[in-house]
Parts: sequence; C-alpha cells; structure tokens
Amino acid sequence: MLNLVLFGPPGAGKGTQSQKLIDKYNLIHLSTGDILRSEIAKGTELGLRAKTLMDQGILVPDEVVIGMIDSKLKENKAAAGFIFDGFPRTVPQAVALDALLAENNTAIACMIALEVNEEELTRRLLLRGQTSGRPDDQDEALVRKRVQEYNTKTAPVAGYYAEQGKFYGINGIGEIDEIFDNTCNIIDKYLSQPQVG
Repeated sequence: MLNLVLFGPPGAGKGTQSQKLIDKYNLIHLSTGDILRSEIAKGTELGLRAKTLMDQGILVPDEVVIGMIDSKLKENKAAAGFIFDGFPRTVPQAVALDALLAENNTAIACMIALEVNEEELTRRLLLRGQTSGRPDDQDEALVRKRVQEYNTKTAPVAGYYAEQGKFYGINGIGEIDEIFDNTCNIIDKYLSQPQVG
C-alpha cells in the first residue's frame, strides 16, 4: 500500500499535484477538511461531534480526526494507497497517524514536501484570491500570517518524518509537469524497493 503525505505551505501547489498523483497511482485522497464535511453531511456520531465544536469555533480535536481517518481506512481496505492532504499538521498528529496505520498493518511510505519561498507563496495566494473568492487569499497580512503559522506549527512535522528517513523535499517552483515528474521519481524509487510486511 502506498501512503503519501503531501506537504507544503498554503499556495505550494498541493491541490494540483495531489490530483495528478491520485490519477496516476490510483490513490484515495484523504483531505481532513473533506472528511469532516462528509461526516457532518452523513450525520455520523463523529460528524455531529465535530459540527458541535466547529459551530463554537473550536478546533476539532485530533482523536476525532483520527477516528474519521480510521473509518476511511476501514471503508477502503482494498485501496492501492492513500494520499494525506492537510494532515498531519503537528507532530502529535503524525505520531497518532503512525499508530493508526500500524493498527491497519500499513505505514506512511514517504512525505513529499513542495518547497516554495515566502515571497512566491504570497504572490500565488494573492493571485488566487482574485478568482477564489476566499477572503484569506486577498489580504496580504493574512496570507503572510498563514505562511508564518505553517512555518511555526507544521514545518516540525517534516523533521519527524526526516528522522524516519521518509522526508523528501522538492522545489515547488517551476512547471507543474516538471514538479510532478520529480514527485513521481521519488514514488517510483520507493515502489521499486522490496517492501516489508
């Protein structure tokens, strides 16, 4: 099973690349935002818990998100693999995810990080804001705050996977297809190695 964490700050191009990877490797996209919305729409117990918290402006706790990911893994036992987008965002989430995957007899294959400097990210997000309608893409101060928030809270997750020898950084500036080819080279190299378990 090929489980990838696609990583990078807002505006790094994760959405574009993840769709191409899903199509090529037949992966299931696990976006925690999408999962939350779908569980809420289905009215599941976890979804109702999440909605109550979200309505109060409280972040959904890790165990609720992990519970939702667990049910997705169990629903898709025959999957070729999963691509994790927007999760894990913190080291405790990464630890919890590793434990959950181990319970399901699988693991993260690699974390691929799209590396883009702050000026380019700011430029991209403000450009996206002209068409996305998202207010947080239209205010430069807010955009820079999101990038800083990422650098402070989320970037340490890269160190966690680097210690496991699973971290790969890729230049996220350039042609979409060139970035995609570089990403595929890492995945294909991983797939060509003898798999344990």
